[in-house]
Amino acid sequence: MYTELVLPITVCVIGCETEIESLIGYIFRRLTSLPLAAILARSKMAAPWNSMSNSGPEQKARLPCNPTSFQKKSRSNFISIPGTRPSVQNGQLIVSTGVTSLDYVIGGGLAVGTLLLIEEDKYDSYSRMLVKYFLAEGVVCGHSLFIASARDHPDEVLQELPAPILDDIASPRIEEGQGKLCDPEGQDSMKIAWRYQNLPKVQTALASSSRFGHYYDVSKAMDTEMRQAAKCTSFFLPDELTLSSATGPSQMNEGYRALLRSIQGVIRNQGFDGSTPQKSRNVLRIALPSLGSALWGDDICCTESPGHAASLTTFLYGLRALLRSSLSVAMVTMPAHLIQNRAIMDRVTKLCDTAIALESFRGLEREANPLYKDYHGLLHVKQIPHLNCLVCEVPDTKDLAFKLKRKQFTIERLHLPPDLSDTVSRLSKPDLAESAKLLSSGCGSTAAGKKHLDF
Repeated sequence: MYTELVLPITVCVIGCETEIESLIGYIFRRLTSLPLAAILARSKMAAPWNSMSNSGPEQKARLPCNPTSFQKKSRSNFISIPGTRPSVQNGQLIVSTGVTSLDYVIGGGLAVGTLLLIEEDKYDSYSRMLVKYFLAEGVVCGHSLFIASARDHPDEVLQELPAPILDDIASPRIEEGQGKLCDPEGQDSMKIAWRYQNLPKVQTALASSSRFGHYYDVSKAMDTEMRQAAKCTSFFLPDELTLSSATGPSQMNEGYRALLRSIQGVIRNQGFDGSTPQKSRNVLRIALPSLGSALWGDDICCTESPGHAASLTTFLYGLRALLRSSLSVAMVTMPAHLIQNRAIMDRVTKLCDTAIALESFRGLEREANPLYKDYHGLLHVKQIPHLNCLVCEVPDTKDLAFKLKRKQFTIERLHLPPDLSDTVSRLSKPDLAESAKLLSSGCGSTAAGKKHLDF
């Protein structure tokens, strides 16, 4: 039996090519001197020799030898928290916003440790609904909640959370409803003109291949038992200002300082900074509606040259530092249409990781426009984060619109119908008449000025 060849060689050669060549030649001669039959016999006897050698006490204490340093990456290395999953694009731990179509738009979900900014619509109706979806998803997944408000008490916000829809009942109905809307062939009563039959179908619904998140019914409120089972921390600004003591000068106003201290205390005391064992870790969802308004003591919405212009940006710096070092995720809404200085709004957007804007049609001319009759507003994606990658995941289209159904808030691709001749002809009759007069002057007597052109 040939023993194993062990060559402990230490080479420290600088500029000596001849010695290296001789060393390589020596190793090659020693390896080729072994007969091929002995090498094959050694490889065949390796398995039974190892099984026979396990009987000795010395071999039992011997550690198993790993021939390679590469190890297969298993899912056990990720933090297992209910309601979370690793992102497909960058491997970051993500949570759902509560709206599956919004998760699709921002790249699959909201990454833990990041900040989502929502620019409110003028009447602050749809942005408040997104906050409720965000909190309701946290209640269903068992996450901890932190709600801060300067207008409505956080307990009132919790009472308005939408009720979750059961998976075995909601999913088929929703999928069937979307299929009927997107599949014109399934409706016998609909007839398509011959010139539009060969056009490609447009898939307006936004959905990923894998299910993530839950569906909610906005027409019903969440059960009281489910709300009470959630672990929630409230911050009501009028109550906190009376209890807070006076501090030294700071770039933040008193409301922002008290809010930042409260968030920091919750993260440290409840173990969201990683101090708790991995099996008992959880995610903290932070909701800050209408941040930057006059109710928070900020004057950026009152004048173009505010005296506390750096108050909000300083608070966002501190909030991002807390989020980066903890298992927390935050959603902030802000009345961007009231901020007169656009430079401040640009700095706020840069300080956030993800930024979207809601443009409602309520009170505008677009509300009566037949082109937008199926939608309630537009959604603009302002910023998407670059997490663990050089290129971020951008949506396949920028033309996005949202609508509030009877039971659900959805985001879809903005798709205009191909034929609007009847509606447009009634609305634009004066324009067509005027254009016909202009054409009649240049076309001679063949075109009548009082009649429309027939194409």
